[in-house]
Amino acid sequence: MKIPEKMKAAVLFGPNEMRVVEKKVPKPGWQEVLLKVEACAICGTDPKILAHGWQNQPPFGEYTPGHEYAGTIAALGEGVIGFSFGDRVAIEPHKGCGVCSNCLRGFYTVCFNYGNLSAGHRHYGFTTNGGYAEYVVNHINTLHRIPDTLNFEEATLMTTAGTAMYGITRVGGVEPGETVVVNGPGPIGLMAVQLVKQVGAGRVIITGTRDERLSLACELGADISINIHKENVVKRVLELTQGIGADVVMECAGTSNSLTDAIEFTRKNGRIGLVGIYSEPVAINAFKIAQWNITLAGSRAEGDRSLSKVAPLMGDGRIKARPLITHTFPLDQINEAFQTFINRIGGAIKVVIKLEAPK
Repeated sequence: MKIPEKMKAAVLFGPNEMRVVEKKVPKPGWQEVLLKVEACAICGTDPKILAHGWQNQPPFGEYTPGHEYAGTIAALGEGVIGFSFGDRVAIEPHKGCGVCSNCLRGFYTVCFNYGNLSAGHRHYGFTTNGGYAEYVVNHINTLHRIPDTLNFEEATLMTTAGTAMYGITRVGGVEPGETVVVNGPGPIGLMAVQLVKQVGAGRVIITGTRDERLSLACELGADISINIHKENVVKRVLELTQGIGADVVMECAGTSNSLTDAIEFTRKNGRIGLVGIYSEPVAINAFKIAQWNITLAGSRAEGDRSLSKVAPLMGDGRIKARPLITHTFPLDQINEAFQTFINRIGGAIKVVIKLEAPK
């Protein structure tokens, strides 16, 4: 494959000012590969980056976001092992420094050297350039092979599924037969519904505000849906559990009310995985958490090599990505794609940017 000198990339020039421009194709360094990006999905964090930027980001005018991408290895840097030219891979955005105590214990998504490039840390699409470009450089620690049965669009959701999987890991897993409530039928919540079923949940309850998404969640494996605008969610969950409460809650909605409610319908000695991102402080019933032995487990991103866990499940169809992909756009229409995602035009759930690098 001939690598061009220039490529097209979406560059953030300031708050809410993203343009597709021509940039130099980056070169891979030690244990890095150059990826020919085939597809990059819009994540719920991306509109926040566009509006406000990100800590330790590259300078405006140089910064290319995008962190849910998949592509083909186009070139190898020195020291690359385990991967070859032409491999189809999806990436996880976090590459820890590898030397701090958190990284050494496997908690690289909460690396103590976050944003410190000289220490080896990378957060692709955040503190380094990402996948809204025809080519991007990634360290081999962040690469995961794509099952042959998945196309590149579907593979962009390996990161979404990995984030849901890490939330399950952080609450200690799901015991066979347990009742699990998933708050929020967004992309991560819809992946969580499928995953908790696969790891043994006896009954899955999905909560949310949009009937069409609740219906999709049921098609993907949820047993019961609760529209919180139409029913009292705490009362309903307690009714469904004979007054005991849910064994596990995957809190994917990321709102103050969703967490407050989750605490109220969780059983004694239950577990709550905090997967959603909260934009404001949340008042919680700390007395109940303490007196009922309720565990709250933070869950940042797709840690614990979770993409390697979800890849085979997606590859054999036990976890489905295609129903979540509602729209695709070329790179030149990325701003239209963002408006579609932000405003949920046409029932948008997951919007994917498809790229074609020069031959």
